[in-house]
Amino acid sequence: MQKRHSARPAFAVESFQRALLRWYDTARRDLPWRAKPGDCADPYRVWLSEIMLQQTTVKAVIPYFEAFTRRWPTVDALAAASRDEVLAAWAGLGYYSRARNLHACAQALAEGGFPADEAGLRTLPGVGAYTSAAIAAIAFDLPAAVVDGNVERVLARVFAVETPLPAAKGELRKLAAELTPASRPGDYAQAMMDLGAGICSPRSPSCLVCPVRAFCAAAATGDAERFPLRAAKAARPTRRGEAFVIVRGGCILLRRRADKGLLGGMMEVPTSDWVADGAVAARSKRGRPKGDAAVMVATPRADTSPAGAAWLPARTVQHTFTHFHLELRVLAADADTAPSAAAAFSGEWAALDNLAAFALPSVMKKAVASGLDALGLARAP
Repeated sequence: MQKRHSARPAFAVESFQRALLRWYDTARRDLPWRAKPGDCADPYRVWLSEIMLQQTTVKAVIPYFEAFTRRWPTVDALAAASRDEVLAAWAGLGYYSRARNLHACAQALAEGGFPADEAGLRTLPGVGAYTSAAIAAIAFDLPAAVVDGNVERVLARVFAVETPLPAAKGELRKLAAELTPASRPGDYAQAMMDLGAGICSPRSPSCLVCPVRAFCAAAATGDAERFPLRAAKAARPTRRGEAFVIVRGGCILLRRRADKGLLGGMMEVPTSDWVADGAVAARSKRGRPKGDAAVMVATPRADTSPAGAAWLPARTVQHTFTHFHLELRVLAADADTAPSAAAAFSGEWAALDNLAAFALPSVMKKAVASGLDALGLARAP
């Protein structure tokens, strides 16, 4: 492991904690899941927010959190909902395994209650090291070291950690544990998050008004923005495929994706496989698959379409996932005038005016809108 920056000022842990908490007491963010000063945190709201906030911004989460808690104000109410209802309400928030785990976890919590410690929390579906620590600290005021991306950035700057992320994660977790106080650990954890989200921002950090500037090695040398160091990322590949928007009598054909894998358990319009650029030629040599996939094509070329159907070309839609970028060429057909379009696929017919009840992820909403535009129909919500 590389040595830390040598210019770090003298560091007093308790003084750092006091300075941070003094600032938090006057500058804390007002968030819908956060208990008011003097009030006890609601473990249900803390848990729900932390699941939603995994790899998602506060701004994106707030409307979903408010909608969920209006509809399901308690963990018992959420546990009593069907999984499809939860998936539909989650649609658009991304990382859909979280929604499946959320429903399973709600049922476990409704039956057995919240575990009393961090280790017990980690046994729950969808609750890992970070989330268990956050719930333990914020909901139960236990001295758990909470380390998200904001906290990593703050610590990397305070200690001028020269090891690049992600290799530095272990070192940063150790530093977080050393700094976590026994008193007010929940407020301390949220203060670190607020500091990273606001003052200690990724770009152009506001060091002059930072409440812990006196403790920060990076600020002392004027190069805070250089931290945290990051290893070079691999280029995000592009995958391509086709999506088939088929309507009939005010309905659209949908099918459910397998539970495991990307967008697991969500609904979709029929699609071809999503093929990486380098795999197109290899797949084309293997011939077309059988069954439902027989009408699908491996490459979204302008001169190819499912055989025997009157398909209208629609706008290509794009969507970026964590590990790849997707381009879907959309083809649309009206099965009332071209019955063979629907005959090639299995699925269920969903009323266009009730699509909000179906768990359609964002990329599929884009495909549906594109296909309906091509058919001259009103866009689905």
